[in-house]
Amino acid sequence: MAHNSDIRDRLTISREEYADRRKQLASNLNGATAVIFAGKGGGLHDDFQPDLNFQYLTGIIDEPGAILLLNPNDPNPSRKEVLFLEPHLPELERWDGWRGPIDAKLREKHGFKALMRTSAFPQMLLNACKSSLKGTCLHPIAHHEQPVGPDLEVFQKLQQRIPGFQIDDGSRLIPSQRAVKSAAEKAMIERSAEITAKGFTAILEKLTPGITEFDIQEAAEHAYRSHGSRGPFYGSIVGSGFNATILHYRSNDAVIADGDLVVIDSGARYGDGPCGYGSDVTRTYPANGRFTERQKEVYSIVLESMETTIAAVKPGIAYAELDSISRKIITDAGFGDFYPHGVGHPIGLEVHDVQPDTVVPEGAIITIEPGIYLPDENMGIRIEDDILVTAAGPVNLTGNIPKTIEEIESAMANKTS
Repeated sequence: MAHNSDIRDRLTISREEYADRRKQLASNLNGATAVIFAGKGGGLHDDFQPDLNFQYLTGIIDEPGAILLLNPNDPNPSRKEVLFLEPHLPELERWDGWRGPIDAKLREKHGFKALMRTSAFPQMLLNACKSSLKGTCLHPIAHHEQPVGPDLEVFQKLQQRIPGFQIDDGSRLIPSQRAVKSAAEKAMIERSAEITAKGFTAILEKLTPGITEFDIQEAAEHAYRSHGSRGPFYGSIVGSGFNATILHYRSNDAVIADGDLVVIDSGARYGDGPCGYGSDVTRTYPANGRFTERQKEVYSIVLESMETTIAAVKPGIAYAELDSISRKIITDAGFGDFYPHGVGHPIGLEVHDVQPDTVVPEGAIITIEPGIYLPDENMGIRIEDDILVTAAGPVNLTGNIPKTIEEIESAMANKTS
């Protein structure tokens, strides 16, 4: 389990793995040119958040404006992939962070032999596209009310300049890689799950009528940070009573009343800075430590739906089939109209991670999270675990966090504080 040494024995993704990801992607480009933009932003008030596909391919989280060029046709092996960085501006970097010049140390840090400034990008891209006569879009395809994707926008401009230049859709290529987790990714998500369990232990110790929902949020997130996490993977949800029936409730400011059920949807982020992998866990706990008979009745239905669906998880099963398995149990019990969301989703670099296919691949990590929400009774119940999909059967990464009625009541009856 996680402990204070987590900060010292940190898990990471190696530069070699990032290079292998790029190599795998390049092999699927069929000779086309491709670019991924890191995006811009960050500064005094906000952390820079790179495009997740850029992060997945490079591991770089602190270079706003960076660009990755993939040029499989380049005769120079060291230039089949080129990383472009914004200019080195020492006076600006005194304020926003030192980035340094391009040198051997920086090439080693980022894992690229070819490192250039963004001023060289237009000509390098033109040369690559003139040679390949084909560009593959890796950024997601936007709908008609959104701005055109950044790579498609660039390629459309080049179509006006390069006779015969063709644009292909490769927007599923990186999601297909991201959907299947590597051993290193699994280890990081497993570490996140261990830290998340510490947070829920703190919740069970803290929970009692009369405190606020934020007190529960703070207990969980403090425990995350105390055991090697930089904070929550997403905005923690703590909803008591009627608030538990609001799916994405975020105020977290009500006083928890005696007799309330409290839905806690939270997970620890594990990785570098504001980026990394995480867990997505939901538990529903009675504020006073004991379920009423009505609460037990509804809770048992949700738990049965969850456990039955988890048992069905296997490589190749359709997400829709898992949803149907879960939904049938709740519908047959008479609560079908009170289960308004899907049964789950993949997790990875983001809490609702990419889902490029309709079936679950081996090596994916997905959530199973049925729920019943009864506003007229001021009662919402959701239970959620993170499941690693293997050929040998589902592996529940968060199943050790108390979730049966007996486990919950026992844990709350045996508080140490």
